[in-house]
Amino acid sequence: MASNSFGNIFKITTWGESHGKAIGVVIDGCPAGLEIDVSEIHAALALRAPGKNPYMSPRTEEDKAEILSGVFEGKTTGTPICILIPNQDARPNSYEPIKNLLRPSHANYTYLEKYGIFDYRGGGRASGRETACRVAAGVIAKKFLQYKGIQIIAYIKQIGTIEALVESDDVELIRTLTYQSPVFCPDAEVARAIIALLETTQNKGNSLGGLVEFRAYSVPVGLGDPIYEKLEAKLAHAMMSLPATKGFEIGAGFHAVTMQGSEHNDLFMHEQGKIKTETNHAGGTLGGMSTGMPLIGRVAFKPTASIKQSQATLTITGESASLELPAGSRHDPCVAIRAVPVVEAMVALVLADALLLNRCAKL
Repeated sequence: MASNSFGNIFKITTWGESHGKAIGVVIDGCPAGLEIDVSEIHAALALRAPGKNPYMSPRTEEDKAEILSGVFEGKTTGTPICILIPNQDARPNSYEPIKNLLRPSHANYTYLEKYGIFDYRGGGRASGRETACRVAAGVIAKKFLQYKGIQIIAYIKQIGTIEALVESDDVELIRTLTYQSPVFCPDAEVARAIIALLETTQNKGNSLGGLVEFRAYSVPVGLGDPIYEKLEAKLAHAMMSLPATKGFEIGAGFHAVTMQGSEHNDLFMHEQGKIKTETNHAGGTLGGMSTGMPLIGRVAFKPTASIKQSQATLTITGESASLELPAGSRHDPCVAIRAVPVVEAMVALVLADALLLNRCAKL
Protein backbone atom coordinates (compact mmCIF):
# COMPACT_ATOMS: atom_id res chain seq x y z
CA MET A 1 0.00 0.00 0.00
CA ALA A 2 1.42 3.34 -1.06
CA SER A 3 0.69 6.88 0.16
CA ASN A 4 1.51 6.52 3.84
CA SER A 5 3.72 9.63 3.90
CA PHE A 6 2.95 13.34 4.11
CA GLY A 7 5.18 16.40 3.60
CA ASN A 8 8.10 17.46 1.42
CA ILE A 9 11.03 18.33 3.72
CA PHE A 10 9.40 17.88 7.13
CA LYS A 11 7.97 14.49 6.21
CA ILE A 12 6.08 11.89 8.22
CA THR A 13 5.37 8.23 7.48
CA THR A 14 2.83 6.49 9.72
CA TRP A 15 2.41 2.74 10.13
CA GLY A 16 0.32 0.18 12.00
CA GLU A 17 -3.31 -0.90 12.34
CA SER A 18 -6.07 -0.30 14.86
CA HIS A 19 -5.85 -3.70 16.58
CA GLY A 20 -2.30 -4.70 15.72
CA LYS A 21 0.53 -4.78 18.25
CA ALA A 22 1.46 -1.11 17.81
CA ILE A 23 1.24 1.98 15.66
CA GLY A 24 3.93 4.55 15.01
CA VAL A 25 5.44 7.32 12.95
CA VAL A 26 8.80 8.14 11.39
CA ILE A 27 9.58 11.86 11.06
CA ASP A 28 12.24 12.80 8.52
CA GLY A 29 13.68 16.25 7.84
CA CYS A 30 13.32 17.67 11.34
CA PRO A 31 16.15 20.13 12.07
CA ALA A 32 18.65 19.19 14.76
CA GLY A 33 18.69 20.90 18.13
CA LEU A 34 14.99 20.92 19.09
CA GLU A 35 14.48 20.09 22.75
CA ILE A 36 12.04 17.19 23.01
CA ASP A 37 10.74 15.37 26.07
CA VAL A 38 8.57 12.29 25.65
CA SER A 39 6.22 13.68 28.32
CA GLU A 40 5.18 16.39 25.81
CA ILE A 41 4.12 13.66 23.39
CA HIS A 42 2.22 11.86 26.17
CA ALA A 43 0.36 15.07 27.04
CA ALA A 44 -0.71 15.60 23.41
CA LEU A 45 -1.75 11.97 22.98
CA ALA A 46 -3.84 12.18 26.14
CA LEU A 47 -5.96 14.90 24.53
CA ARG A 48 -6.81 12.60 21.60
CA ALA A 49 -7.09 9.40 23.64
CA PRO A 50 -10.49 7.69 24.05
CA GLY A 51 -12.18 6.62 27.26
CA LYS A 52 -12.13 9.94 29.13
CA ASN A 53 -15.86 10.72 29.22
CA PRO A 54 -19.21 9.43 27.89
CA TYR A 55 -18.85 11.46 24.68
CA MET A 56 -15.85 9.48 23.43
CA SER A 57 -15.18 5.84 22.60
CA PRO A 58 -14.75 3.80 25.81
CA ARG A 59 -11.59 2.15 24.44
CA THR A 60 -8.93 2.82 27.09
CA GLU A 61 -5.57 3.37 25.41
CA GLU A 62 -2.95 4.86 27.71
CA ASP A 63 -0.88 5.89 24.67
CA LYS A 64 2.58 5.89 26.24
CA ALA A 65 4.89 6.61 23.34
CA GLU A 66 8.50 5.53 23.05
CA ILE A 67 11.06 7.50 21.04
CA LEU A 68 13.27 4.91 19.33
CA SER A 69 15.60 7.17 17.36
CA GLY A 70 16.46 10.72 16.33
CA VAL A 71 16.64 12.23 19.84
CA PHE A 72 19.83 12.25 21.93
CA GLU A 73 20.24 13.84 25.34
CA GLY A 74 16.84 15.51 24.96
CA LYS A 75 17.48 17.10 21.55
CA THR A 76 16.74 16.13 17.97
CA THR A 77 19.82 15.03 16.05
CA GLY A 78 18.61 15.69 12.51
CA THR A 79 18.25 11.96 11.83
CA PRO A 80 14.86 10.22 11.37
CA ILE A 81 12.75 10.27 14.54
CA CYS A 82 10.86 7.03 15.14
CA ILE A 83 8.02 7.02 17.68
CA LEU A 84 6.27 3.80 18.73
CA ILE A 85 2.84 3.69 20.40
CA PRO A 86 1.71 0.24 21.66
CA ASN A 87 -1.92 -0.84 21.29
CA GLN A 88 -2.79 -1.93 24.81
CA ASP A 89 -6.58 -2.25 24.65
CA ALA A 90 -6.98 -4.00 21.31
CA ARG A 91 -9.86 -6.47 21.05
CA PRO A 92 -9.60 -7.98 17.56
CA ASN A 93 -11.95 -10.87 18.41
CA SER A 94 -14.82 -8.42 18.86
CA TYR A 95 -14.97 -8.01 15.09
CA GLU A 96 -15.20 -11.73 14.22
CA PRO A 97 -19.06 -11.74 14.08
CA ILE A 98 -19.16 -8.97 11.44
CA LYS A 99 -15.97 -9.64 9.49
CA ASN A 100 -17.85 -10.86 6.41
CA LEU A 101 -20.30 -7.96 6.28
CA LEU A 102 -19.88 -4.74 4.30
CA ARG A 103 -20.18 -2.10 7.02
CA PRO A 104 -22.15 0.96 5.78
CA SER A 105 -19.97 4.05 5.36
CA HIS A 106 -16.81 2.03 6.14
CA ALA A 107 -13.81 1.33 3.94
CA ASN A 108 -13.84 -2.48 3.86
CA TYR A 109 -15.65 -2.60 0.48
CA THR A 110 -13.17 -0.33 -1.32
CA TYR A 111 -10.13 -1.92 0.38
CA LEU A 112 -11.31 -5.42 -0.63
CA GLU A 113 -11.94 -4.33 -4.21
CA LYS A 114 -8.56 -2.62 -4.50
CA TYR A 115 -6.26 -4.95 -2.56
CA GLY A 116 -8.17 -8.22 -2.28
CA ILE A 117 -7.57 -8.24 1.49
CA PHE A 118 -8.70 -6.09 4.41
CA ASP A 119 -7.79 -6.02 8.09
CA TYR A 120 -11.34 -6.02 9.48
CA ARG A 121 -10.21 -5.58 13.11
CA GLY A 122 -11.65 -2.15 13.87
CA GLY A 123 -10.98 -0.86 10.39
CA GLY A 124 -7.29 -1.76 10.34
CA ARG A 125 -5.29 0.94 8.59
CA ALA A 126 -8.45 2.96 7.87
CA SER A 127 -9.17 3.41 11.58
CA GLY A 128 -9.01 6.72 13.41
CA ARG A 129 -6.45 5.00 15.64
CA GLU A 130 -3.83 5.97 13.03
CA THR A 131 -4.31 9.64 13.89
CA ALA A 132 -2.47 9.17 17.20
CA CYS A 133 0.70 8.96 15.07
CA ARG A 134 -0.06 12.36 13.53
CA VAL A 135 -0.59 13.91 16.96
CA ALA A 136 2.79 12.59 18.12
CA ALA A 137 4.48 14.04 15.02
CA GLY A 138 2.60 17.30 15.52
CA VAL A 139 4.35 17.77 18.87
CA ILE A 140 7.71 17.85 17.08
CA ALA A 141 6.37 20.22 14.43
CA LYS A 142 4.99 22.61 17.06
CA LYS A 143 8.36 22.76 18.83
CA PHE A 144 9.90 23.88 15.54
CA LEU A 145 7.15 26.46 14.99
CA GLN A 146 7.77 27.93 18.44
CA TYR A 147 11.07 29.31 17.15
CA LYS A 148 9.02 31.49 14.80
CA GLY A 149 6.46 32.39 17.47
CA ILE A 150 3.66 30.60 15.60
CA GLN A 151 0.70 29.50 17.73
CA ILE A 152 -2.02 27.06 16.66
CA ILE A 153 -5.36 26.19 18.21
CA ALA A 154 -8.32 24.05 17.11
CA TYR A 155 -11.72 23.49 18.71
CA ILE A 156 -15.25 22.29 18.06
CA LYS A 157 -17.10 24.93 16.09
CA GLN A 158 -20.30 22.97 15.49
CA ILE A 159 -21.93 19.61 16.22
CA GLY A 160 -25.20 18.84 14.49
CA THR A 161 -27.03 22.15 14.16
CA ILE A 162 -25.49 23.70 17.29
CA GLU A 163 -22.77 26.25 16.51
CA ALA A 164 -20.29 27.96 18.84
CA LEU A 165 -19.24 31.61 18.71
CA VAL A 166 -15.51 32.12 19.39
CA GLU A 167 -14.59 35.80 19.13
CA SER A 168 -11.40 35.96 21.19
CA ASP A 169 -7.94 35.95 19.59
CA ASP A 170 -6.26 34.94 22.85
CA VAL A 171 -4.82 31.53 21.93
CA GLU A 172 -4.05 30.47 25.49
CA LEU A 173 -7.54 31.44 26.68
CA ILE A 174 -9.16 29.51 23.82
CA ARG A 175 -6.90 26.53 24.52
CA THR A 176 -7.76 26.52 28.23
CA LEU A 177 -11.49 26.76 27.58
CA THR A 178 -11.33 24.13 24.84
CA TYR A 179 -9.58 21.46 26.87
CA GLN A 180 -11.63 22.17 29.99
CA SER A 181 -14.67 21.15 27.97
CA PRO A 182 -15.51 17.43 27.64
CA VAL A 183 -16.50 18.11 24.02
CA PHE A 184 -13.55 20.44 23.24
CA CYS A 185 -15.81 23.47 22.70
CA PRO A 186 -14.59 26.78 24.22
CA ASP A 187 -18.12 28.24 24.30
CA ALA A 188 -19.42 26.87 27.64
CA GLU A 189 -23.10 27.53 26.95
CA VAL A 190 -22.93 25.90 23.53
CA ALA A 191 -20.94 22.99 24.99
CA ARG A 192 -23.80 22.25 27.39
CA ALA A 193 -26.27 22.22 24.51
CA ILE A 194 -23.98 19.92 22.51
CA ILE A 195 -23.73 17.50 25.44
CA ALA A 196 -27.52 17.36 25.72
CA LEU A 197 -27.79 16.66 21.98
CA LEU A 198 -25.11 13.95 22.16
CA GLU A 199 -26.89 12.22 25.04
CA THR A 200 -30.22 12.24 23.20
CA THR A 201 -28.56 10.93 20.03
CA GLN A 202 -26.65 8.19 21.89
CA ASN A 203 -29.85 7.01 23.56
CA LYS A 204 -31.30 6.49 20.08
CA GLY A 205 -28.25 4.45 19.05
CA ASN A 206 -27.24 7.08 16.53
CA SER A 207 -24.31 9.47 15.87
CA LEU A 208 -23.56 13.06 14.85
CA GLY A 209 -21.24 14.98 12.55
CA GLY A 210 -19.18 17.99 13.55
CA LEU A 211 -17.10 20.95 12.40
CA VAL A 212 -13.60 21.64 13.73
CA GLU A 213 -12.20 25.15 13.32
CA PHE A 214 -8.47 25.89 13.43
CA ARG A 215 -6.50 29.13 13.77
CA ALA A 216 -2.80 29.84 13.41
CA TYR A 217 -1.34 33.14 14.61
CA SER A 218 1.95 34.95 13.84
CA VAL A 219 2.36 33.08 10.56
CA PRO A 220 5.01 34.92 8.50
CA VAL A 221 4.13 36.36 5.09
CA GLY A 222 4.91 34.20 2.08
CA LEU A 223 4.54 30.59 3.26
CA GLY A 224 3.24 28.37 0.48
CA ASP A 225 3.77 28.56 -3.27
CA PRO A 226 1.62 29.46 -6.28
CA ILE A 227 -0.29 26.90 -8.33
CA TYR A 228 0.12 23.30 -7.05
CA GLU A 229 1.73 23.93 -3.66
CA LYS A 230 -0.64 26.62 -2.40
CA LEU A 231 -0.76 26.81 1.38
CA GLU A 232 -4.53 26.31 1.44
CA ALA A 233 -4.15 23.35 -0.95
CA LYS A 234 -1.65 21.72 1.41
CA LEU A 235 -3.99 22.35 4.34
CA ALA A 236 -6.87 20.85 2.38
CA HIS A 237 -4.71 17.82 1.54
CA ALA A 238 -3.76 17.45 5.20
CA MET A 239 -7.33 17.69 6.49
CA MET A 240 -8.99 15.58 3.83
CA SER A 241 -6.46 12.82 4.51
CA LEU A 242 -8.01 12.41 7.97
CA PRO A 243 -10.60 9.66 8.48
CA ALA A 244 -14.27 10.71 8.26
CA THR A 245 -13.61 14.14 6.72
CA LYS A 246 -16.11 15.39 4.15
CA GLY A 247 -15.30 19.06 3.68
CA PHE A 248 -12.68 21.80 4.04
CA GLU A 249 -12.90 25.56 3.82
CA ILE A 250 -10.64 28.50 4.55
CA GLY A 251 -11.62 32.03 5.54
CA ALA A 252 -15.20 32.84 4.56
CA GLY A 253 -15.21 29.50 2.74
CA PHE A 254 -18.52 28.44 1.23
CA HIS A 255 -20.18 31.52 2.71
CA ALA A 256 -18.18 33.56 0.17
CA VAL A 257 -20.68 32.57 -2.54
CA THR A 258 -23.31 34.69 -0.76
CA MET A 259 -21.07 37.80 -0.68
CA GLN A 260 -20.26 40.47 -3.21
CA GLY A 261 -16.72 41.52 -4.06
CA SER A 262 -17.07 44.74 -2.07
CA GLU A 263 -17.89 42.66 1.01
CA HIS A 264 -15.37 39.85 0.54
CA ASN A 265 -12.34 41.93 -0.43
CA ASP A 266 -9.92 42.41 2.48
CA LEU A 267 -8.71 46.01 2.28
CA PHE A 268 -5.03 46.69 3.05
CA MET A 269 -4.00 49.05 5.82
CA HIS A 270 -1.01 50.01 7.99
CA GLU A 271 -0.96 48.94 11.62
CA GLN A 272 2.06 49.54 13.86
CA GLY A 273 4.35 49.74 10.86
CA LYS A 274 3.08 46.54 9.23
CA ILE A 275 0.78 45.91 6.29
CA LYS A 276 -2.39 44.12 7.36
CA THR A 277 -5.98 43.82 6.16
CA GLU A 278 -9.08 45.32 7.76
CA THR A 279 -10.94 42.01 7.48
CA ASN A 280 -9.81 38.43 6.91
CA HIS A 281 -12.35 36.82 4.62
CA ALA A 282 -9.47 35.18 2.71
CA GLY A 283 -8.50 33.30 5.88
CA GLY A 284 -4.85 34.33 5.85
CA THR A 285 -3.78 33.47 2.29
CA LEU A 286 -3.61 35.22 -1.09
CA GLY A 287 -2.36 33.56 -4.26
CA GLY A 288 -1.61 30.43 -2.28
CA MET A 289 0.74 32.22 0.15
CA SER A 290 0.26 33.39 3.71
CA THR A 291 -0.51 37.08 4.23
CA GLY A 292 0.55 37.35 7.86
CA MET A 293 -3.07 37.54 8.98
CA PRO A 294 -4.40 34.68 11.15
CA LEU A 295 -4.79 31.44 9.22
CA ILE A 296 -8.38 30.32 9.78
CA GLY A 297 -10.14 27.26 8.37
CA ARG A 298 -12.69 24.57 9.13
CA VAL A 299 -12.94 20.81 8.63
CA ALA A 300 -16.24 18.92 8.37
CA PHE A 301 -16.50 15.40 9.80
CA LYS A 302 -19.32 13.01 8.92
CA PRO A 303 -21.39 11.27 11.63
CA THR A 304 -19.64 8.24 13.12
CA ALA A 305 -20.32 5.32 10.75
CA SER A 306 -20.62 2.69 13.51
CA ILE A 307 -24.03 3.05 15.15
CA LYS A 308 -26.10 0.80 17.43
CA GLN A 309 -29.09 0.67 15.11
CA SER A 310 -29.66 -2.32 12.83
CA GLN A 311 -28.72 -1.55 9.22
CA ALA A 312 -29.42 -3.40 5.99
CA THR A 313 -26.27 -4.36 4.09
CA LEU A 314 -24.57 -7.08 2.03
CA THR A 315 -22.05 -9.78 2.79
CA ILE A 316 -18.67 -9.62 1.07
CA THR A 317 -20.07 -12.15 -1.44
CA GLY A 318 -23.07 -9.94 -2.23
CA GLU A 319 -25.85 -11.59 -0.23
CA SER A 320 -28.44 -9.55 1.68
CA ALA A 321 -27.71 -9.25 5.39
CA SER A 322 -28.36 -7.16 8.48
CA LEU A 323 -25.58 -5.44 10.42
CA GLU A 324 -25.86 -5.16 14.18
CA LEU A 325 -22.78 -4.24 16.16
CA PRO A 326 -21.68 -6.90 18.65
CA ALA A 327 -22.37 -6.25 22.33
CA GLY A 328 -19.64 -4.15 23.91
CA SER A 329 -18.67 -2.38 20.68
CA ARG A 330 -16.75 0.83 21.33
CA HIS A 331 -17.26 3.86 19.10
CA ASP A 332 -17.36 7.65 19.35
CA PRO A 333 -20.82 9.24 19.15
CA CYS A 334 -19.15 12.10 17.24
CA VAL A 335 -15.67 11.58 15.76
CA ALA A 336 -15.13 15.34 15.38
CA ILE A 337 -14.56 15.74 19.12
CA ARG A 338 -11.37 13.66 19.31
CA ALA A 339 -10.33 15.04 15.91
CA VAL A 340 -9.65 18.47 17.47
CA PRO A 341 -6.01 17.76 18.53
CA VAL A 342 -5.48 15.89 15.25
CA VAL A 343 -6.51 18.90 13.17
CA GLU A 344 -4.19 21.06 15.27
CA ALA A 345 -1.33 18.62 14.62
CA MET A 346 -1.94 18.59 10.85
CA VAL A 347 -1.84 22.41 10.71
CA ALA A 348 1.51 22.26 12.52
CA LEU A 349 2.89 19.67 10.09
CA VAL A 350 1.86 21.76 7.07
CA LEU A 351 3.38 24.96 8.49
CA ALA A 352 6.63 23.28 9.58
CA ASP A 353 7.09 21.91 6.07
CA ALA A 354 6.20 25.28 4.51
CA LEU A 355 8.74 27.10 6.71
CA LEU A 356 11.53 24.75 5.64
CA LEU A 357 10.53 24.99 1.97
CA ASN A 358 10.48 28.79 2.21
CA ARG A 359 14.22 28.84 2.93
CA CYS A 360 14.70 28.08 -0.78
CA ALA A 361 12.52 30.97 -1.98
CA LYS A 362 15.13 33.67 -2.51
CA LEU A 363 18.68 34.75 -1.74
